[in-house]
Amino acid sequence: MNRQYELNKNVLELRVKKASLFVRSVLFLFTILFFSLPLFGIILRLTMGDGLHFGNIVLLIIFGVLGFYMLRISLWNTYGKETITFESNHVIYIADYGWFKDGKKHKEIKEPLVYLVRQIGYEEDNKGVLVIEMEEPINCVTKIPIEELKELINKLNDVDNVH
Repeated sequence: MNRQYELNKNVLELRVKKASLFVRSVLFLFTILFFSLPLFGIILRLTMGDGLHFGNIVLLIIFGVLGFYMLRISLWNTYGKETITFESNHVIYIADYGWFKDGKKHKEIKEPLVYLVRQIGYEEDNKGVLVIEMEEPINCVTKIPIEELKELINKLNDVDNVH
């Protein structure tokens, strides 16, 4: 059975289910367009002798930010995974986009960890996300079938009871 999670000793990896090839192609196409169109526009204006204007710089910045956001979405839907490392007194959470990592959080453990399933989307989809209850909860974003999450929580509770 192909699971979306992998638990090795104290490291939990939640893998995002890849979007369809069509969806990923459209996402990457828009990402490339957000980065390239403003550059082509500026180059075209400069070659026509119109010069560089303040509005060109503003548009370049806006489209750059939108392009970076689209790049994150594209990479997440292609290579995305969440890595949670359980240490004796803290938990480390990392969102991994494949080309870069983001969202690294260190959370101190002051009481026993409680693992919960939070349902996401429509009830008939039967998908949820893992929530690790602590002083500042860790809310994972990887949608996983609820039965698979319950199996994971049982494994996590067994690992906690061993320590």
